[in-house]
Amino acid sequence: MRNVIAQVGNYGEVYDRFITPLGILRAGSLNALWTDGGLMYAPPYR
Repeated sequence: MRNVIAQVGNYGEVYDRFITPLGILRAGSLNALWTDGGLMYAPPYR
């Protein structure tokens, strides 16, 4: 998992790279982190 995230990026980095240029912003939408009012929540992993 660590290698994949290092190569591809985390959710925010991938979203900013591919979706934001289409004009779909994360801020204020359901794609925002749960702390920002969205639905995105990543449970801790071991």
